[in-house]
Amino acid sequence: MSGAPASGATVNEMVAAPLEPRHRLHPVTPLLRGLRILAIVIAVFSWQGYQELGPLRWALGAVGVLIVALTVAAVSWLTTGYQIHGRELRISEGLLWRRTRAIPLERLQTVDVVRPLLARLTGVAELRLEVIGASRAEAPLAYLSLPLASRLREHLLSLAGGRDGIDARGQSADRLVHTVSNGRVLLAQLLTPHTWFVPVALVVALVPYQQQQRWNLVAVGSMFTAIVGVVQIPVRRIVEEWHFRIREDEAGLRLHHGLLSTRSQTVPRQRIQAVGVTWPLMWRPMGWLQARMDVAGYGAHDRHAGPHAGVLLPVADIHTAHPVLAQVLGAELLTPPLIPAPRRSRWLAPLRYRLLAVGHDRELVYARDGWLIRRLVIAPLARAQSVRVVQGPIQRLLRLADVHVDTAGRLHVVGEHRDVEEAYALAATLASVARSARAREMGAHHRSNSAATV
Repeated sequence: MSGAPASGATVNEMVAAPLEPRHRLHPVTPLLRGLRILAIVIAVFSWQGYQELGPLRWALGAVGVLIVALTVAAVSWLTTGYQIHGRELRISEGLLWRRTRAIPLERLQTVDVVRPLLARLTGVAELRLEVIGASRAEAPLAYLSLPLASRLREHLLSLAGGRDGIDARGQSADRLVHTVSNGRVLLAQLLTPHTWFVPVALVVALVPYQQQQRWNLVAVGSMFTAIVGVVQIPVRRIVEEWHFRIREDEAGLRLHHGLLSTRSQTVPRQRIQAVGVTWPLMWRPMGWLQARMDVAGYGAHDRHAGPHAGVLLPVADIHTAHPVLAQVLGAELLTPPLIPAPRRSRWLAPLRYRLLAVGHDRELVYARDGWLIRRLVIAPLARAQSVRVVQGPIQRLLRLADVHVDTAGRLHVVGEHRDVEEAYALAATLASVARSARAREMGAHHRSNSAATV
């Protein structure tokens, strides 16, 4: 009896939802897309293609590709638009075959404002929406003017949170949580294996050019390409983590970073599935660590194309990271409630058994692991998808078992090699505490929505 009115109210709400006007992307979009296609084509032809075609034919081919790319990009720009209908974002595109994607904003996880170098030079930005279950950015709106991208992000996040959208002029105030030192970012990258192997890789890459008799544009370009390919990984990490700042407001965490290309992430706290803290071997003498957050909305596209999409702290000491994690998750980093593994676990993990530990409090579950690289995984119990006990054949002989707390992301809390009776008791306790944490969160969310509606 109670379900029918609710369904009717939902239908009426959808029918009465306001339909905003259809908007186009920024007029500079065809030019940027054309230049990007041209860069890809030039990379495919490579310097060998330049040598075979000759300067004149190579230049004529590049101009032809640019004209075709600009034409295709202009047609795509004319037929692409977006509009908001209630709590749904609709994106239409296509000339011969029209396609309209409807994205429910309830599935929205994060909204990022990304500004590649060319976009920064032209004053535009790309808006990337990450939604639940997507393997890549679901609706990349490239490109919008920077003020419009910022306003649209605030509007979408407001609608996704169940609140009325903010107007075009309103933005919520934020406060600074932490700023990472650029000097520390540079020094930390110098203390990584990728940087140590750069000299060796440079020698290997430059050996073929020792016998070069005639140096022309092709030879110089090929050698330069080889050098860039060797140093791009450590340099890219430094450039992407430059000017790393963490801010917060009502929508959640605001992460800003980047030197040439900038990225502004907005991550609602309730979307954070887990946080992984690692102490690399060469960072431990300085007491440095790195913290990554696992957000369910980030798909494979951002994990590979943007490996720093989930970085919470690129480098920090424990006394700096402790208040940040306490602010983000309410986590205790200095004295986490951990219980070590039993001594007989040394038969299965002779180098790690002293560090294996697991524990929980009212809201979070912790697991420690690692030997060369120490790790601490922290997950909110309200995000737990399942709790299970796994026991292998050798573990059965030693009466040991693993306790797994699975979340929607890649990071999972695993209490390895626990006493079998302790493992089953811990799993039952974690399941009960997780239900209580979800009930408290749902109650708080319901009260917040009720207050917003009133």
